Amino acid sequence: MAQASSNKGWQVVFAGTGINLALGVLYAWSIFKGAIKSSIEKGGPDAFQWSLSSINDPYALCCLAFAFSMILAGKCQDKIGPAKTALIGGILVGAGFTLMGYSNSYAAWVTGFGVLAGSGFGFGYSAATPPALKWFSSKKTGLIAGIVVAGFGLAPVYIAPLSSYLLGAYGIQQSMYILAAGFAVIVCGLSFALVNPPKGYVPAEPVVKGEENAAPAKKSGYDATVSEMLKSPKFYMLWACFFIGAGAGLMVIGSVAGLAKHSMGSMAFVAVAIMAIGNASGRVVAGVLSDKIGRRATLTIMLGFQAILMFAAVPVVGSGSAAMLVLLASLIGFNYGSNLTLFPSFAKDYWGFKNYGLNYGVLFSAWGVGGLVMGRVSEMMNAQPGGLNKSFILAGSCLAFGTVITFFLREKKAVEVEAAEVAGEKVAVKVSA
Repeated sequence: MAQASSNKGWQVVFAGTGINLALGVLYAWSIFKGAIKSSIEKGGPDAFQWSLSSINDPYALCCLAFAFSMILAGKCQDKIGPAKTALIGGILVGAGFTLMGYSNSYAAWVTGFGVLAGSGFGFGYSAATPPALKWFSSKKTGLIAGIVVAGFGLAPVYIAPLSSYLLGAYGIQQSMYILAAGFAVIVCGLSFALVNPPKGYVPAEPVVKGEENAAPAKKSGYDATVSEMLKSPKFYMLWACFFIGAGAGLMVIGSVAGLAKHSMGSMAFVAVAIMAIGNASGRVVAGVLSDKIGRRATLTIMLGFQAILMFAAVPVVGSGSAAMLVLLASLIGFNYGSNLTLFPSFAKDYWGFKNYGLNYGVLFSAWGVGGLVMGRVSEMMNAQPGGLNKSFILAGSCLAFGTVITFFLREKKAVEVEAAEVAGEKVAVKVSA
């Protein structure tokens, strides 16, 4: 029987958002990176003995570990539940930062931030959204997903100044111990609030005027396995769109602080903070919009708008206008953030809840690969004369291609029929024009 979403559902939503706010320490890497660089250049017996070319390695490995640990974490979330999965994530993040506090060696930081913390981010992030979605109507999928993942996007607003203060007051090693304790306690503590609805729970669908006497809502009868999902062409279309949208966004997010310094000097952190606010708000707005007009239409709009922004970035960056750069950064952050709401919603709509963790984990690999590939290509281009403009043009062209791909995506019912046929089932569905 359909039931109204209880206060328990909102407790799960806020717990998931809180966990993501803590895990957003990933975005503090640029602050750590600057401190490491200063230590290397200053020298001394306690300085970081790294080569300058290797400073970004822990972050690059962290993004990959984050993306691919989502697959294992998703499997755990489906099997042992979200609470234990998030608890593992909190322990891994705490262990990683503790190792970074214990040693300033390259191996310790690559292992601590790159492998342990990166995997911890994946476990915690993968456990935050699924239980929240299960408490609410399908009409609120986008909204709930947007609220939960907004925490991760909003995190730089407080983590950047907090990290800067800790580094200045306590130094790099002690700061890592403080962050290890703080974030491990927060994530592990909130993990116990991540609970699935009781067996047989079906959230009530909103009553539409004229349909007051309609039959009660029924639980979706189709839950795809990962092998069935991988047989669907729609998975590869979504993966390509996620690769492009996330890769282009991460390319700019990683460069905005450097770009802002040319026109804003010491106030460059303002552009980073505003971009983070745009990132978080894009996740919520895209979720609400996708509930109203559909996931495919929203994705088309977001990718198309992002393509226009990338081409517009060429004259904006060249103008040196701080106001225009901040506006551009916030809009690019807004569109990037929409990806992190739309794709988990697509996974839930298309392939159901039973194997949601694993299915979305596989789809999320596009985020890690996109950030690595497009970030690396951008760095190679930026090393050449006029390379920055070429990076924006390449990103804009890829986004335009991704926009075209969205026109070939089908709505939920069509995908369910296609997946069922792939699985060898005989399904007869009457679809009204």
